[in-house]
Amino acid sequence: MKINVIGLGYIGLPTSVVFASHGVEVRGIDTKKEVVDKLNTGQIHIEEEGLQSLFEEVVNNGMFQAQLEPEEADAFIIAVPTPNKDDEYKSCDTKYVISALHAILPYLKKGNVVIVESTIAPRTMEDVVLPIIEKAGFSVGEDIFLAHCPERVLPGNIVYEMVNNPRIIGGITERCTIEAVKVYQTFVKGELIRSKAGEAELSKLMENTFRDVNIALANELVKVSEKLNIDALKVIEMANLHPRVNLHTPGPGVGGHCLAVDPYFVVASAPEESPLIQTARAINVSMPEFVEAKVDEVMKGAPTNKISILGLTYKGNIDDIRESPAMEIMESLRKKYDVGIYDPHVSNYSESIEAATTDSSLLLVLTDHNEFKVIDETFIKNMKQAKILDTKNIVKEYPNRVKYFNFGNIAEIKQLNEKDDLYVH
Repeated sequence: MKINVIGLGYIGLPTSVVFASHGVEVRGIDTKKEVVDKLNTGQIHIEEEGLQSLFEEVVNNGMFQAQLEPEEADAFIIAVPTPNKDDEYKSCDTKYVISALHAILPYLKKGNVVIVESTIAPRTMEDVVLPIIEKAGFSVGEDIFLAHCPERVLPGNIVYEMVNNPRIIGGITERCTIEAVKVYQTFVKGELIRSKAGEAELSKLMENTFRDVNIALANELVKVSEKLNIDALKVIEMANLHPRVNLHTPGPGVGGHCLAVDPYFVVASAPEESPLIQTARAINVSMPEFVEAKVDEVMKGAPTNKISILGLTYKGNIDDIRESPAMEIMESLRKKYDVGIYDPHVSNYSESIEAATTDSSLLLVLTDHNEFKVIDETFIKNMKQAKILDTKNIVKEYPNRVKYFNFGNIAEIKQLNEKDDLYVH
């Protein structure tokens, strides 16, 4: 079998490598020449556990090659970005999917399977993708087999989950589903769940919407608990001991290519029917401003106007800053503070820890990298004031002289300020 994978980003590249590692000849297609050139020199351009070594294997054995243009193949997998549009409901922008489809049309032949892995709004396969294929003169379900097979993987563990997770296979017709199943049977060990295209589209969106809504509940709990002077993290810990409760973890906001994007695709498809989803989005979108307000409280009366941000990615131990609330917080704080930045996974923004913390009055933890579990003297020796605001509850050890705040005890920040004001007057 020979496959073209269109788009070599955080999903397309691992998809290409996993297929190639299971005996499939893969041509990885990307419009960025710098990406293609780097891959063809043997280096991946994203950070993902175990991917570099597996990539080297498939390059060395000739099963993978990156290039700018598609070529004839048995199957075409589209894994390009689907960002939000700048409209009222931030609907799904399918321009990259459409561009990819037009790019492969000259190479399509009868019997080919065309799979869209990109996350898309409900009915995109039927209303957008299907007409393009049919306009080219093909009969879908007879000449070309068209399906939506959304990725369902966790960044940082993509290679394992791509092989072992259940996979939804949503064909335009039953025959389309059958032919797409044959493609993924080459490596998927998890269950291949057969469905219709629309069901597959909405299922993927609701998986991420569920998590977004749950995180919003946790974030709202933080705000409620602060008002009531109750430890929200302890409340979550105890509530989750109930066998049917699973409150998610609060944080500075929601980022990445899924949770911060996908719920809007549902909202845009049915705005009047989705008030809960819209409210959850609004809560999570409000968290960067909430964090900034807490920073202002901590920095009241600080000896310097500098803060040190630890972490810019939207989740720990990866290099992905897409839709990261940490980036939004950083840009906003830069307008009124001197900001040092340390993120060992994002080299183009990061300073050394020494430079980032020199003369700082606050360590602001925005990402749960493993490197931040232990805050030792390396982090605080150059600071003017040893305070930590940990928005990810990742810090487990720190020197005794540090004043530590997280989303469990943030009410103490205001109480300390009120106490200081009392003494001043």
